[in-house]
Amino acid sequence: MVEPATTTDVARGELFDEVTSALDLELVGEVLAVMWQFGEDGTTMIVVTHEIAFARDIADHVLFMDAGAIAEHGPAEDVLVRPANPRTRAFLSRFHHAGALRSAG
Repeated sequence: MVEPATTTDVARGELFDEVTSALDLELVGEVLAVMWQFGEDGTTMIVVTHEIAFARDIADHVLFMDAGAIAEHGPAEDVLVRPANPRTRAFLSRFHHAGALRSAG
């Protein structure tokens, strides 16, 4: 007989969908700091974001979506610093952090 899962058996996870998109710069930093702490505490997070540098620094795995489909996925450093897909490269080139992202690898 299979025992039902208890709350201690289930991994904790959070979903963040563009949580910083409507915030001023001071609040963005505060929100990212809280999310960073979740990551440090071992919380699994699924994050939809345009905060590319943050994603590169905190993510284990990144999916780049284009027109509702996965265009590229892999380790954050590969996808965000050395993207293989031309669409991913074009998107990342629009960010003012793009130069910093390229030089990070």
